[in-house]
Amino acid sequence: MNPEAQQDVSVSQRIRMMFYMMKPNETSFQILEEVPDYVKQATPFFISLMLLELVISWILKGKPPGRLDDALTSISAGVFSRLPSLFSRSIELTTYIYVWENYRLINLPWDSPWTWYLTFLGVDFGYYWFHRMAHECCLLIEFYSTDKVLSLNCPGREIKEVNIMWAGHQTHHSSEDYNLSTALRQSVLQIYTSWMFYSPLALFIPPSVYAVHLQFNLLYQFWIHTEVINNLGPLELIINTPSHHRVHHGRNRYCIDKNYAGVLIIWDRIFGTFEAENEKVVYGLTHPINTFEPFQVQFHHLVYIWTTFWATPGFFNKFSVIFKGPGWGPGKPRLGLSEEIPEVTGKEVPFSSSVSHLLKIYAVVQFALMLAFYEETFADKAALSQATLLLRVCFIILTLTSIGFLLDQRPKAAVLETFRCLVFLMLYRIGHLKPLIPSLSFAFEVTWVAQWLNVCLWLRL
Repeated sequence: MNPEAQQDVSVSQRIRMMFYMMKPNETSFQILEEVPDYVKQATPFFISLMLLELVISWILKGKPPGRLDDALTSISAGVFSRLPSLFSRSIELTTYIYVWENYRLINLPWDSPWTWYLTFLGVDFGYYWFHRMAHECCLLIEFYSTDKVLSLNCPGREIKEVNIMWAGHQTHHSSEDYNLSTALRQSVLQIYTSWMFYSPLALFIPPSVYAVHLQFNLLYQFWIHTEVINNLGPLELIINTPSHHRVHHGRNRYCIDKNYAGVLIIWDRIFGTFEAENEKVVYGLTHPINTFEPFQVQFHHLVYIWTTFWATPGFFNKFSVIFKGPGWGPGKPRLGLSEEIPEVTGKEVPFSSSVSHLLKIYAVVQFALMLAFYEETFADKAALSQATLLLRVCFIILTLTSIGFLLDQRPKAAVLETFRCLVFLMLYRIGHLKPLIPSLSFAFEVTWVAQWLNVCLWLRL
């Protein structure tokens, strides 16, 4: 996909692509290099729609659609998940191209509307099965040894179809809010398993067509993460809607393992996984992770699998830990026991940061500066060396981690933020960061040091 192709996409097209309302003749390309980076071009609309959701929610409900700390964590996860693309093409495209170049059976015409619509169905069908395999039943986990029960209380664990695949998807479900920022809470690991479900398309569909629909399928799923849209009438029968997807994100028992659709809800209706929204949905994992730190949000379930692997006796049992559901244990069904799903009471209180409003403002300011740096890095990546890219990525990750530490009020938060501020000033001094107005360089440095001193005082250093 080519970021340079963005000038060929009009504003109206950028709006329509958010809802999969593009036409075949607008989005058909002969070679992969001609395909625009639609996801990158959609970034301004992510922000605009989130602000619109905020206004509408305030008007209709008198309150914002979620919590600031949760929104920052969701956007952090989105940033985190996109960083590997600075260095290489995604594995989804790499494996697809390999299959296409070595094993394709037929070559469907890239400019045919029939190829376009077939790819739309194929990608959405592949997404449904990937999504379903990463799920299936949320259960409490107990592993039985020969003489006693070993209970492993891992936060956020869920009983899913394939444990290792759930490790790459649980990030998206870890938010206890449900709003447009939740759509951005993506896993950095997910693409390392999802590619398998799309590769069969490479036997006959050109990579350029696949790359278009892979992006549109992802973009479509942004707008359905909201509570400000209720029922869409007859459309509820065909497409995935906010109502259907709210059920998918719920931890109520009636919500478990339902509505895996990406764009078309017909897959769920055909394969028996559809459930309509009825009672109020409580969002998040059955065992909330209670953190805003990005590494835990991304990798806590992988750590859990590692711990469980070594704690489970027997070679074949260890193998099962990886490839059976997380609820499995010796003596249990492959997917665990459904009666062990924690009951939702409706009185659940989402985990929130207890830091002061001033510290939250500080975190937002630093986060905004990081986003500007992130966007600049993606815009300039063709002109930057691999070493410079790596340095920038490390700083972005450091910033996300430090903000997570601040929101969690970790004991080492002030030390980490001090180190991050020093790194920031170093990058500024050697020219990797620039103030928006060059003539205000000195004021920029003074303001930054003052901000750091303030955060130290707030944390009672």
